[in-house]
Amino acid sequence: DTGNGEQLYECPVCSLTCTNIQILEEHVDLHLEEQNFSEGTDLELAQRLQTEEDKWQRSEEEKREREEFKKLQRQYGLDNSGDYKQQFLKNMEREVDKGRMQPFDYHKRKADMMECLAFGIDDGKTKTSGVIEALCKYYQDENKDVRHVWLSTGVDHFHSSLGDRGWGCGYRNFQMLLSSLLQNSLYNDCLRDITLIPSVPKIQSMIEDAWREGFDPHGASHFNNRLHGSKAWIGACEIYSLLTSLRIKCQIIDFHKPTGPMGTHPRLFEWVLRYYSTDNEGGTKVVCTSKPPIYLQHQGHSHTVVGIEEKKNKTLCLLLFDPGCPAQEMQKLLKQNSDGTSLKLLRKFVGSLKEKQYQIVAVDGVLSLEEKAARCHASQVLMSEKIP
Repeated sequence: DTGNGEQLYECPVCSLTCTNIQILEEHVDLHLEEQNFSEGTDLELAQRLQTEEDKWQRSEEEKREREEFKKLQRQYGLDNSGDYKQQFLKNMEREVDKGRMQPFDYHKRKADMMECLAFGIDDGKTKTSGVIEALCKYYQDENKDVRHVWLSTGVDHFHSSLGDRGWGCGYRNFQMLLSSLLQNSLYNDCLRDITLIPSVPKIQSMIEDAWREGFDPHGASHFNNRLHGSKAWIGACEIYSLLTSLRIKCQIIDFHKPTGPMGTHPRLFEWVLRYYSTDNEGGTKVVCTSKPPIYLQHQGHSHTVVGIEEKKNKTLCLLLFDPGCPAQEMQKLLKQNSDGTSLKLLRKFVGSLKEKQYQIVAVDGVLSLEEKAARCHASQVLMSEKIP
């Protein structure tokens, strides 16, 4: 009330006073319209920002999926990046460009490589023989801390060449295992068609032959049933399929999680000890067994186990051939000095193997034709159980 009988009305939003109730109502309606417009604008902005965020997340997820797919393609050799021959030639051309190889040597090595590929045999240029025999002699003379040592039958070491560097470890370890089996008369019948160590591309074809027989269809599907002409990595399952197709009895043992402190695998070491020492428990310090070497796989790499040491304090130490170790280093083992420093190339203690998972392929005799057929059928049944 203004005192002269005139009624005043105050806006509840901005405290503006009006003398007419209708004017006040119109004024308040303007406030409400303004507020509704502001809220609508904020909601629209929020929705637009959320849409952009969702679109960015989908883009990032698709990018990650593409990168993972490319990684799998590289691992399984399906990225169309060439094969053994193409990589061999490309790496030799680089050697010539850098002045580390003469053109004459390039053409000679190319001719040798093409001849070996035509016959499906390894050229032997990465092979080192006689290491097991040298180890046997060394351990007989060693008198410091080794209580017992068990060694495989003779094994040739093969390292990766210009053609398979970066992806050929599985094939090279198969060559090492095969070099030992070829020296054992027990496997003469299984290997009667193999007189020389096959080349990496030939091993690829041999695995494809095993797949065509029906072995491991689930694994074959990962490679689109094709290895030859690619740079595909292989693992324990492919080695098992190939050996079984040759009627060589073997088994895969999974060490799917650590069994010791600090992510170690003492049970793996104990298993290898039992493999070599069973039926070879004589009192002699050095036991040169009739056991073939063992294929050892972990994520991204594989080795060949050629023996195991038992120290005087009961600790165990594996002896491994690494296909990544060049021949000039392995040849140092043929001239083993008295302190055994070169053995660092081979020795792996429990604390040295800390991958999350390991797989072993161990050979143990010969399969009959019926046993081979049963194992082939078992791998097909496993496939049907995995796929709904």
